[in-house]
Amino acid sequence: MFDPVINNLPAFASFFATAVVLLLVFLAIYVRVTPYNELTLIRQGNTAAAVSLGGAVLGFALPIAVAVAVSHNLYAMIGWGLVASVVQLLTFIAARLALPQLNESIPQGKLASGIFLASLAIGVGILNAGCIV
Repeated sequence: MFDPVINNLPAFASFFATAVVLLLVFLAIYVRVTPYNELTLIRQGNTAAAVSLGGAVLGFALPIAVAVAVSHNLYAMIGWGLVASVVQLLTFIAARLALPQLNESIPQGKLASGIFLASLAIGVGILNAGCIV
């Protein structure tokens, strides 16, 4: 009954570990690209920063999940992870160009800006995931 699960645990572990590493690398890059430190702001109770970063995480994780489901190949998943990272970073840059006050709004805790940025990141992540073939 559980044989298929047990037999596939090594594959699961390798995909899951790789996905977690990709997520951590993305987060490390993302928090360095933004002009404010989301983690410090979140520790201080800044909801806008938490919502914004959470949206970026979801927007990144969605394409990774689809890459695993579609390709069943670690190298393809890593490649799509790189694409997802670039797409999410470009999304943040586009949001900053569209709303230059984001640089001040997120650190000030303006939730509307955090929700906008999170929604944009998730929306683009869904589109990114849907385009994976």
